[in-house]
Amino acid sequence: MDAAGIELADRIRALLGAELVLEEKRMFGSRAFLVDGHILAASRGGGVLLVRVGDEAGAALVARAGASQARMGAKTMGTSWLDVAPASIADDAALMFWLDAARENLGSS
Repeated sequence: MDAAGIELADRIRALLGAELVLEEKRMFGSRAFLVDGHILAASRGGGVLLVRVGDEAGAALVARAGASQARMGAKTMGTSWLDVAPASIADDAALMFWLDAARENLGSS
């Protein structure tokens, strides 16, 4: 993973590490953060954030600036998987917005 991805992983860990028991795994060239075996978010190359949200939330959140349906290679993922551009998570409050959106999905996983 590149420096931007590592920096994002450090930010995620710092924001959530005191609140949740996180498991970190390398997955698909990313650093994934899991809670109870479910992917919450991942730090991808270039500092892109991958979040897993509910389908309904994803349909609404994809309209936010910097958000798009995630892609894995040539495959576009479902509406519950979103990529968030680095410019849209430049400060911790913006990053926390997306992490909170992913945490809302944990209860329904």
